[in-house]
Parts: sequence; structure tokens; C-alpha cells
Amino acid sequence: MKSRLKSVGEHGSYIFRHNLKITQLGKSGQIDEAIKVFQQMTHQNTVTHNSMISVYAKNGRISDARQLFDGMPHRNIVSWNSMIAAYLHNDMVEEARHLFDKMPSRDLYSWTLMITCYTRNGKLAKAKDLFNLLPYKWNPVCWNALVAGYVKNRLFDEARRLFDEMPAKDLVSWNSMLSGYTRNGEMRLGLQFFEEMAERDVVSWNLMVDGFVEVSDLNSAWRFFEKIPNPNTVSWVTMLCGFARFGKIAEARRLFNQMPVRNVVAWNAMIAAYVQNCQVDEAISLFMEMPEKNSISYTTVINGYVRMGKLDEARQLLNQMPYRNVAAQTAMISGYVQNKRMDDACEIFGQVSTRDVVCWNTMIAGYAQCGRMDEALQLFKQMAKKDIVSWNTMITGYAQVGQMDAAIKIFEEMKEKNIVSWNSLISGLTQNGSYLDALKSFMLMEHEGHKPDQSTLACGLSACAHLAALQLGVQLHQHVMKSGYATDLFVSNALITMYAKCGSISSAELLFKEIDCFDVVSWNSLIAAYALNGNGREALKLFQKMEVEGVAPDEVTFVGILSACSHAGLINQGLKLFQSMVKAYKIWPLAEHYACMVDLLGRAGRLEEAFQLVREMKIKANAGIWGALLGACRIHGNLELAKFAAEQLLELEPHKTSNYVLLSNMQAEMGRWEEVARVRRLMKEREAEKQPGWSWIELQNRVHAFLSEDPAQPRAVELCNLLRSLTAHMGNTADMPLECF
Repeated sequence: MKSRLKSVGEHGSYIFRHNLKITQLGKSGQIDEAIKVFQQMTHQNTVTHNSMISVYAKNGRISDARQLFDGMPHRNIVSWNSMIAAYLHNDMVEEARHLFDKMPSRDLYSWTLMITCYTRNGKLAKAKDLFNLLPYKWNPVCWNALVAGYVKNRLFDEARRLFDEMPAKDLVSWNSMLSGYTRNGEMRLGLQFFEEMAERDVVSWNLMVDGFVEVSDLNSAWRFFEKIPNPNTVSWVTMLCGFARFGKIAEARRLFNQMPVRNVVAWNAMIAAYVQNCQVDEAISLFMEMPEKNSISYTTVINGYVRMGKLDEARQLLNQMPYRNVAAQTAMISGYVQNKRMDDACEIFGQVSTRDVVCWNTMIAGYAQCGRMDEALQLFKQMAKKDIVSWNTMITGYAQVGQMDAAIKIFEEMKEKNIVSWNSLISGLTQNGSYLDALKSFMLMEHEGHKPDQSTLACGLSACAHLAALQLGVQLHQHVMKSGYATDLFVSNALITMYAKCGSISSAELLFKEIDCFDVVSWNSLIAAYALNGNGREALKLFQKMEVEGVAPDEVTFVGILSACSHAGLINQGLKLFQSMVKAYKIWPLAEHYACMVDLLGRAGRLEEAFQLVREMKIKANAGIWGALLGACRIHGNLELAKFAAEQLLELEPHKTSNYVLLSNMQAEMGRWEEVARVRRLMKEREAEKQPGWSWIELQNRVHAFLSEDPAQPRAVELCNLLRSLTAHMGNTADMPLECF
């Protein structure tokens, strides 16, 4: 009998030890090791299965958790609750409710889990309906869950009303209500509620300290911290992180040194403070002193190495980890992505056993940034669970490589869209020249109830600028004033550019004068405005004023001012400015600057100087440079140099018909018909197709676009008849030669 009891005891001890090990491995992210322990157990009980379900869930392997749950020989109420908690942890509300409805019996925890599942996902009406079905309303636990849901969604009045109705309140109830105020920045209400509390614990004080830190009131946070009767580690760490957030790293370290007890969380917080403040060497030094490290310690230092660009050291530390978790591996992937080392990133990604959504998104973003959209799409399709960031990344990626049809397709497939989704689409359309579609999307966005932000407004203004749609631009300006973005520098600069491109230079000047705090983009916008409208001398005056006020010009400034000199024929001034780029400002000319100089010299007939400048360039000439030279040759009739420039241009842009047309017309003017025929043949051989011309007019707050030979134009016949009538009328009143190609 004794031996039998001993055997049972050893058996129970064996299961208990292994169950505990599975739980510990799961908490530390070592899921593969946890699975090995589970599979190697000779004896398992219901607790073993419940523990493994939780491990799977916390590591994002929800399908494995459900498979294990379905295969359990015996389930208790903890099994059901564990699976519901798994769905809660992964925001799978419908699956959680379906399982909840199938439960043979429920306890208070079951109800609390399901209510929390609804509140976390903003489904407050369903949470309240479920709460009303609760058989035991005397216990504050479910009340607390619902109160927490209301305050999280900033429904403070409803939360307070529910709080006041509670038949019994515990400290969790009071702290739940308090956290709603403090975590949403409502510190006046939070302080008032804190003073009403009949009883407080260290959690109450910590919430107040954290709340003041969040609203950037570090002095009040410190005053509260000093008053805490018995601060715990969370108290010290909260205050330490507050100092670190505002760059007071010395104060943070002093507080760290004063801590009576430092656990691994405190060490990690101090290391993270150093990393956030770019003191990575200090972070590494402290990391080496740690008596005990966990995965967060390693991940934080890896992030530090990545920030410094020390990817080899980061990789070495990753390899030294006792166990690699997804956060550390994602940090390493992010480092490789930032440096466009996608093959290395892919290698790490392949080693991640359990990928969370952040890991997937980081890898997809890397491919998107490198223009490798086929690989990005392949990963996107493999994702079992996508979040809104996944979708937005794909839209942005396709827009960057000019595949707007694919971007629109992804956008239309999205079930839920946020402001970033719309901004990604609208900015993509604007960047790819689909200005009308950008404005249509802007209006559709408002129609669907999304409020535009500064990025949306700036994109809309950019579209108006490119279309010269002044009336629509003025309407958007009014929208800016009403929405409170009038002082936003990003929007103000876009407004200056819009008015400039629409020819309203006085409005652009007025806006510039109204800006309280300029940046270099503001100056560039007005300089470009003057250049665009032929006011070269005004542009020069503004550039000189910019210098006097100590604003350092950048590459864009010089593109604007050189363009202004070119359009105004200010040759000497342009040459001096070009020379000052390197001598005075250490700005090395780009292709855009050389194109401006070639245009400037070419307009003045100094073609040999322009050509000499191109030959002596330290960079490779692009289409803009050769195009400027070809245009100048056309004006001044230099056919030989034009032929050379055209050959270079046709190599770079073999399918652009305007280049062939320009060269052919020059040959025709000189009577070289054989060369005209040769250019025509070359155009056909290279399959250069002439893009249909299109124009637009703004009438009664609408932009009407007209595409050449567009059968879809509703009044095409009427328009053609009117055009013939006008052409005939002009032919009768003036002798106007027509050139055809």
C-alpha cells in the first residue's frame, strides 16, 4: 500500500513539474521547447493540456491551440476558459462567442472573459447585453470589466454611471475607474476621483504618477511619487521611465541607483532609457552588469546596436541568446530592412518559429521599401492574420513602384480602413500623376465619414496645384481653416505651392508672411513659386533674405533659385549661385541642378558652355539634362549638337515620343527629309507610342477632363463640331500655318 501511495505521489509530482515547466517556457517565448516537453511527457492530465493551450495562444499559434482543445479526452471549465482566453488574446471575438455559447457550464471567469473580449474590441453594446444576462451580479469582477471597457473607449459618463450603480465595490473597481481617466489624459478628473477614493493602494498612486507622465507634467508626477506610502518596483520604474522620456537620463540613473530592490524589469527599464536617448554604450555597459537577463534585455540591446548601425554586433548578440524570441528576431530583421539587406533579413525571418503580426509586417515593409512587391505580396498572402498595418504597407508599396491598379485593388479588398489607408491611396495617386482620382478619393473619404488630417489635406492641395484648379484649392484652404490645421507647417507649405502653381502669387506671398515659424521648405516653396511665375529677381531677393536670417539652403533651394535665374535670363547670377553651392554650402550638385544650368546657358545661346558643363560633370547625365540641351539646340538651330543630345536622350527614354518629334521637326526645318524618315522608322522599331493628349478646365467647382479621341466622352460629337467651327473661323481671320507629324 505504501509503495503504491509513493508511486502515485511520484507520478503526481512528475506531472506537476512538467506542467510548471511548460508554463514557464511559454511565458519566456520558448514555444518549441515547451512543445518538446509536452510531447515527451509519458503521463499528461487536463492541466497539462490547459497549460499547452495557453502557451500556444500567447505565442500566436491559435489554430494549434484549438486543435489541441478539440482533441482533449477530458475538458473541465478551465479548458473552456483557456480557449476563450486564447481567442481574447488574439482579438478573435466571434470565435470566442461561439465557444462561449457552446460551454456546458460557466463560472464568473467565463463571463468576465467574454465581456472583456467585447470591450477590448470596442463592441460595448454586445458587452452590455451579455452583462445584462449575467446570473450573479453581486460580484464586482464583471462590473469591473465593463467599467474598464467604457473608460478605455472614453465613455466616462457611462462608466461613472455604471460605477455608481455597483452593488459592491472593491479596490479594483476604484482603480479601474481611475485608470480610465489617467490613461486617457483626463488628469483633472483623475485627480478629483483620486481624492474621492475611500481607500487607495500602491496601484492607485502608480496610476496617478503614470498619468502625469503621459500628459508631460513631470513635476506633478514627481510630487505624487514622493508621497507614495510604500512604493513598489512599478512605482520606481514608472518614474524612471518618465525621466527618460523627457531626456533627463541623469535623474533616471540616480533614481535607478536609489532603488531598494532592483528586479529584471528595473534593469531593462534603465537600459531602454539609455537606448532611447542614444547612449547605447552606457546601455551595453549596464547590460553586462545585469545579474539576470531575460529576452527583453537582449531585445533592447539589439535595438540599441541597430540604432547605431552596428548590425554585426546585433547579430552576434542575437546568436548568444539562450533562446531567441520573436521580438529579438524582429528587431534584427528591422535593422537589416533599414539597411536594405533583405537577404539577411529573409534568413532571420526563416528562423522565426512563431511569427507575430509585427514580424510579418516588418518583412513585408522591407520588400516594399526595396520595390520587391512580388515577394511582399507572396508574404502578405501567407499571413494567417493581417492587421490594418499589413494592408496599408501593401498599398504604399505598390504606390511607390507606380502600380496604382494593384494598390487600388488592395484598398478595395480592405474590410476596415483608417485615415492611414486613405492617405496611402490619395498620396499614391498624387505621386503617380492621377490628380483627378486623388481628388475624387478625397471626396469619397469624407463621404464615408473619415475626417482628413494634415497629410490628406496636403495631398489634396498638391493635386489641385498640378491641375491648376484654383477654385478647388480655395475650397480646400477653407477646409484647412475650419479643421484647425491652418498653423500646421506641412499644410501651410502645401498651400503656398498650390497658390503659386495656380498663378496666384500674391496669395502665396500672403501665406508665407502669416507663417509664425518657417522651415527651409517654406522658403523653398515661395522661391519655387517665384521661379514658376517668372519672378526671378523676387526669388533672388528672397534667397538673400533667407541667408540673412541664417536659414541654411538645401538641394531643393538651389533647384528653385537656379530655375528662377534660368526663366528670368539672369545668367551671371545663376552661375555665381551654382559655384556657391560647393564653395559656400558644401552642397554637391545633383542632376537637377545641372539640368537647370544647361537650361540657363542654353536659353542664352551659350550651347558650347552648356555642353562642356555636361561633359565635365562628375555624375551621369539623366534625361532632364539631355532634354534641356536638346531644347536649347532647337531654339538656336544647332542641329549637330541636337543630334548628339537626342541620341543620348533616346537611349534613356526609348519609348517617349516627344523626343522623336522634336528631333524630326528640327531635321524637317533644315530640309533633311532622309533624316526625318530615319527618325520615323526608329520610332516605329522601338514601338514608341504617342500618349493621347488631355486637358482639363475648372468650372463651377468641378474639374472637367478631356482625353484626345476618348469615345467615353459624353458630348464628344458636340465638342468635335464646335472645334471644327472654331478652326474654320480662325482660318478665315488669320493665316495660321499648321505643323503635322
